[in-house]
Amino acid sequence: MTVDISTLTLEQKASLLSGQDFWSSQPIPEVGIPSIVLTDGPHGIRRQDAESDHLGINDALPSTCFPPAVAVGSSWDPQIAAQVGAAVGREGLAFGVGVVLGPGVNIKRSPLCGRNFEYYSEDPLLSGVLATAHVNAMQDVGPGASVKHFAANNQEHERMRISADVDERTLREIYLPAFERVVTEAAPATVMASYNKINGVYASQNRWLLTDVLRTEWGFQGAVVSDWGAVSNRVAGVAAGMDLEMPGNGGGTDQEIVDAVRNGTLDERVVDESVRRVLALAARPTPSNGTLEVDAHHTLARTLAADSIVLLKNEDDALPVADVSRIAVIGPFATDPRFQGGGSSHINATRTDAALDTIRDHALERGITVEYATGFLLADGDEDTDARRAEAASTAARADIAIVFAGLSDREESEGFDRETLQLPAAQIDLIKAVAAVAPRTVVVLSNGGVVSLEGWHDDVDAIVEGWLLGQAGGSAIADVLFGVVNPSGHLAETIPLRLEDNPSWNNFPGEQGHVRYGEGVMVGYRHYETAGIPVRYPFGHGLSYTTFATTGLEIEQAGSDAVTVRVTVTNTGTRTGKHVVQLYVATDAGPVRRPARELRSFAKISLEPGHTETVELTLGRRAFAYWDVELSQWVVPAGEYRIQVGENVSTIVAEHSVTLEGDVVVRALTMASTVGDWFAHPVVGPALMAGMAEGLTEEQAQQAEQNPDALKMVESMPMQQFLTFTNGAFPLEMLEQLMALSTDEPANA
Repeated sequence: MTVDISTLTLEQKASLLSGQDFWSSQPIPEVGIPSIVLTDGPHGIRRQDAESDHLGINDALPSTCFPPAVAVGSSWDPQIAAQVGAAVGREGLAFGVGVVLGPGVNIKRSPLCGRNFEYYSEDPLLSGVLATAHVNAMQDVGPGASVKHFAANNQEHERMRISADVDERTLREIYLPAFERVVTEAAPATVMASYNKINGVYASQNRWLLTDVLRTEWGFQGAVVSDWGAVSNRVAGVAAGMDLEMPGNGGGTDQEIVDAVRNGTLDERVVDESVRRVLALAARPTPSNGTLEVDAHHTLARTLAADSIVLLKNEDDALPVADVSRIAVIGPFATDPRFQGGGSSHINATRTDAALDTIRDHALERGITVEYATGFLLADGDEDTDARRAEAASTAARADIAIVFAGLSDREESEGFDRETLQLPAAQIDLIKAVAAVAPRTVVVLSNGGVVSLEGWHDDVDAIVEGWLLGQAGGSAIADVLFGVVNPSGHLAETIPLRLEDNPSWNNFPGEQGHVRYGEGVMVGYRHYETAGIPVRYPFGHGLSYTTFATTGLEIEQAGSDAVTVRVTVTNTGTRTGKHVVQLYVATDAGPVRRPARELRSFAKISLEPGHTETVELTLGRRAFAYWDVELSQWVVPAGEYRIQVGENVSTIVAEHSVTLEGDVVVRALTMASTVGDWFAHPVVGPALMAGMAEGLTEEQAQQAEQNPDALKMVESMPMQQFLTFTNGAFPLEMLEQLMALSTDEPANA
């Protein structure tokens, strides 16, 4: 499709910048401009054929519900993310969808965020790598992606008006890198502007975000689409680089654009640029083959889900289930699975697997008896709670092992609101404790979109399986792991704290009076826990297996002044084939800013048969060692020592090697507002200043200076202007002006 924009009227151009209706763009048939369908993802296609809505209230056409991002994040496997993306892409083609809204790459700042089930991790590297794999695979199939929600959309509370007040270093190091990676490595068709404000400016009209960073710095060539209903000022949005307003509003804001161009407050060339990007989006091929691979995709969903399950605890090899004659299965999640979150990404699944059914299938093959008890109800006001709990305990007492299915319902977590507590409902905690008191062995299987507290019952049970939300085949995947058909290989993509109050965002989440202050800065998630030495229940990166692995032979090879190649050897020392995640962290104190104790900088997941060994090679580029310098507005690698660490998880380091990097030569221009310390530390000006000062000292002053070498420390934080006032002009102003000019002769090299 080739359209000469100059042949379009201003009214036609304005009409292209908002939707035709809830789910499609505006066509202009007379000039050959088609409409394209944008619909919800990310883990399935929510294609509505009846009344439209963005909250998942009305039913959509049946499609496969693959594991949501909360599960994929715990897989630590780009291949899992890619398979989800490709399968969603195939189903998108079957429904004639041009753009799938997703993946969501926002950081899990607080475990209370109601939409955490749609996001991968508390770490930007892990989120970015998985999202990039998803987008590349989906767009290779056909539909375009809409990476969301750009940016700093980390809560549901007042999400359509809250101002996320975040300093630039924190934005650059924590909240933007996942988007940056997807944009630069996967070229998504669209980026979705979020509802919230960033430092007082709505994302949909934030020129710094949408133009300066996204397009100028990162080179984004696609269209920016608004989250549904996120546009508060259409003209400001166009001026900022926000191209497509969704959903359509019957042309209500088109006239605002026309009027702004005609009265001179909006340059028509800016409108043309947005139109050009929307036309490129409409030109994407979206063939519909009408084929939905229902059975194959359900089987795939089961495989992907199983590799995303995290085995948190397994005392005395309680799992996999073996050498038992009777199993007690307890809890309504075993029969009525919770496999996805509530809201706009809610999929009308083609089918759902109940864990109890597959447990019975596995048990039948092994001659094991399975007995089920409800234990509790998900609805409030159950008058028979005590009786249900007593029945469950009686069932557990007759079994060799009891498996309790616990978790959260849509009432506890969903798009649109944040959680108020990390605790499981009280009835479930009471049930777990009652079962554990009588059962020979107790296993708890969790179904939850966000972290739940394990306190109050953790030590009472033998094994804990974190099942998250696993998609429509999750019930079978859980049973496969329980019986050892699949060896669990998931690892936590977010920390499980001992207390909610230990979370670094606790003092500021979810904000007040229209603002939420990101006061923890870069110390998000594990960065805070590790740096502050705060104990947690299970750290970021934790995950057990039915086999064991040994890590040896850490080798470091420096490649230039700011890059490192790392090799590490992993051996499966157990008796089962299993998958292992090599987690590579970097720790340093180099530079003028406070750095976290360690940060994830690379990872790889490998599969090994028993006794087999593999050497994994990972490359750390300059960004693995850099921080964002707010004074220079750029990434800087400080000279100094960096510790390359291999961890079983972020808290358990099994191998370490130090390297010294030359780093960047950073020379900062001096002003009268620069501190005395800055002046004396400057590589060019400092020596000249010291020499000039020495020449002006009397013999007695020189002796006093020699006897008190630390005298400068008292004034090194004082701006030079104030220092001159206090010292009645210790240095001639003319000399300082010459030195300031000299300081700019050495440009920054960072």
